Amino acid sequence: MMKPLTAAALPLFLLAAGHLIDAPLEAQTAAAQQATSTQTKAASKELIESGKALFRQQCAFCHGRDAGGGETGPSLVDSDLVKRDKAGSEIAGVVRNGRPERGMPKFDLSETAMAGVVAFLHDAEASNVSNGKRRGVLPSDLRTGNAALGKQYFEGQGRCSTCHSPTGDLAHVGTRLVGLRLEQRLLYPNRAKTKATVILPDGKSFSGEVAYDDEFSIAIRDADGRYRSWPKIPSVKVQIDAPAEAHAELLAKYTDADIHNLMAYLQTLK
Repeated sequence: MMKPLTAAALPLFLLAAGHLIDAPLEAQTAAAQQATSTQTKAASKELIESGKALFRQQCAFCHGRDAGGGETGPSLVDSDLVKRDKAGSEIAGVVRNGRPERGMPKFDLSETAMAGVVAFLHDAEASNVSNGKRRGVLPSDLRTGNAALGKQYFEGQGRCSTCHSPTGDLAHVGTRLVGLRLEQRLLYPNRAKTKATVILPDGKSFSGEVAYDDEFSIAIRDADGRYRSWPKIPSVKVQIDAPAEAHAELLAKYTDADIHNLMAYLQTLK
């Protein structure tokens, strides 16, 4: 963003703009303010566009591409939160802390990225993008990618095939999960269970779903439903299998094209 011009800089600015050096002070000030306003608007437009791109990548699956509301997320262009917000005073806290009780995860955004999202939401509010009407995300909105490239990503760069199979756990997933539900499961697989194998000093091992885990102890529930726990000490080895973590790591690596292509491919698994 351009810094306000100082009085010493005004004559040079006016000369460059084709004005007379000896123009009245009011004219000099007005010209400087107009130039500053123009550059500020240009910078704001760039900031808004960066925020729009990030919003569409990270938030559109719930809140719609233009923040007008989706099938699981409310419209933000007419929300009280956005209306109350002043330069991120309200929005930033919600974005960074999430709203787990409403199914909203937290997003760790940089100050620059957050400023872009805030600028986009205020611009969307001012433009009244949704005209007060809520529009859901249609399945057709999520079929804009290239399915062949999505399959390549699934089997290659994304390493999805190391955990999933199109003829196994993902068989008919394009029918079982339609549109937005499929994208939500892809990005945030909250039903994926974390498993652990605990190996004791005598060589015995126990496996099951993680029931509790902190820096001091680990607990599992085995196949029979029995709760077992052990202290985390050097002689007790713990192997964790957390499939959801792989999805979380990919969130920072996905490009917009990756997600669209992967979604297009998954929707072919009928």
